[in-house]
Amino acid sequence: MLTTDTLFIVYWTASLLHLIGAFNMPPDLMYADYAQARVFAWNWSFFPVDVLFSLSGFAAVRFSAQNDPRWRPFALISLCLTFVAGLMAVGYWTILGEFDPGWYLPNLTLVIWPLFFLPGLLKSTVAEK
Repeated sequence: MLTTDTLFIVYWTASLLHLIGAFNMPPDLMYADYAQARVFAWNWSFFPVDVLFSLSGFAAVRFSAQNDPRWRPFALISLCLTFVAGLMAVGYWTILGEFDPGWYLPNLTLVIWPLFFLPGLLKSTVAEK
């Protein structure tokens, strides 16, 4: 969780720096059609979801380290938002028929890895009540 959350903060920081012209992202690292207004808007539509899952993930990790039970709801929020963000991106790239491994696989990973933790988290949350 911490790795994903940190990488997304780095991604959005680099994207913002690129947007304001403080940093030039190499075109070969960009997603397909990134210069088109609709695709650009589509990418930035993920910003709130990605930041929320990162911040809730950071909170979950912090609360867990303090043995504070509030880590569970924050982890649940983070994992669900991570899954949804990945699923939306995978859906988009699939509809377009674009399977660039550099963008498709990381987003597919966002769909898959929360599924390893969500069932156990839900079970432990229900069992604790």
